[in-house]
Amino acid sequence: MTNILVFGDSITYGAWDKEGGWVQRLRRIIDQKNLTDSDFYCLISNLGIPGDTSEDLLRRFESETKERVKEDEETVIIFSVGSNDSQFVYGKNKIQKQEFQENLQKLIGLAGKFSSKIIFIGLFPVDDSKTMPIPWDAAKSYKNEYIKQYNEIIKSVCKKNKIHFIEIFENFIKLNYQQLLEDGLHPNSEGHEKIFHVVKDFLIEKEITK
Repeated sequence: MTNILVFGDSITYGAWDKEGGWVQRLRRIIDQKNLTDSDFYCLISNLGIPGDTSEDLLRRFESETKERVKEDEETVIIFSVGSNDSQFVYGKNKIQKQEFQENLQKLIGLAGKFSSKIIFIGLFPVDDSKTMPIPWDAAKSYKNEYIKQYNEIIKSVCKKNKIHFIEIFENFIKLNYQQLLEDGLHPNSEGHEKIFHVVKDFLIEKEITK
């Protein structure tokens, strides 16, 4: 049996998608295979919490993982975090770049206690015209300049630790990605569908679950 734990923020949670987001879409095809393939059994848990930063994730990661991991199961841990760390608030990023890098390294260390299959998903671009500032809080902004910087930190940490990294930002920034955003920050249903396909294809290609 394979147990997939997906940790992240509101995009992981599936905000602004009537179908529950890219993780829910992944669960749907996994559940279908569970029902049709007697040699396959996999569970996936969506552990995304809206607003979470790497710091928030560090506080809850170990306790939430312990409750879901069993010795006789293979565990896959997926992280999708960083957009909220890059948030610009009161003249600075919410989580400074050096601290963000250190938090990622700590997460990798903790995750390594439970699994050798650790994956980070890159960040989704934002529509600067709608997120500087965000409509619901004039003190907070999201900007692609910062999103890209934090995405590069994730990529660099993954490379250093020889951990899988799924590129999102660089692939989507080339597209008319603004049409894939509901409010300038969160992907809409079409955006989640595209993320789902990228993640699904990666898992199949790398034979993460069999």
